[in-house]
Amino acid sequence: MSVEIALSAARVRYGPLEALHGLDLPVPAGTVTVLLGRNGSGRTTVLRALAGTVCLSAGRVVWRGADVTRLPAHDRARRGLCYVPDLEAVYAHLTVAENLALAVAATGPPSTSRAAPPYPELVPLLSRTAGTLSGGERRMLALSRALLAAPARVVLVDEPSLGLAAPVAARTYRRLAALALEGGAAVVLAEQRVPDGLPPGSLVHELRRGSLAFSGEAAERAGPAAPG
Repeated sequence: MSVEIALSAARVRYGPLEALHGLDLPVPAGTVTVLLGRNGSGRTTVLRALAGTVCLSAGRVVWRGADVTRLPAHDRARRGLCYVPDLEAVYAHLTVAENLALAVAATGPPSTSRAAPPYPELVPLLSRTAGTLSGGERRMLALSRALLAAPARVVLVDEPSLGLAAPVAARTYRRLAALALEGGAAVVLAEQRVPDGLPPGSLVHELRRGSLAFSGEAAERAGPAAPG
């Protein structure tokens, strides 16, 4: 499998604290990669480093062989990178329909047309402002950004199932897996445990305090993350 994007000897500091300690992390195309770890393990920082929303203090971000370490986050988005954070992932003052239209425009030509929601649950809510939605509804709206981003080459999602009912979460994982298996995207999910139903060949990297504790296929590492 070919590497789509990678961290090379990556270090990230938040003031005096170092969150990543010289991390090497290749992310292959057409594959679901899970970053496993408890809060504080560094998995969110890995997503931010790949997305360009935090700066490396050392090391590189390499995308298809090109050094993009200094490339701003908005330019990475234009090149086909979609990042869905765990918090503040929607525009609260805009309607659901406007959020969906922006999701389409983020990786394609500007559009003012109404985008079809990937979640039927959002259809009756199109005229509502996002700030009035429940936590699960806001999560579905945020995830729609990844599911509508086409053609996305890299999709980064922090805790996809946060606030979702189990059937909706299962549907979400199937849709994210399809982005990798059918669309060829490099899909990276930050999780606290290995999700059920990952496609064969999915990869898991377990992080503990900013360093790798395990790397392998999902079938080799199941269950909750080890204490970290």
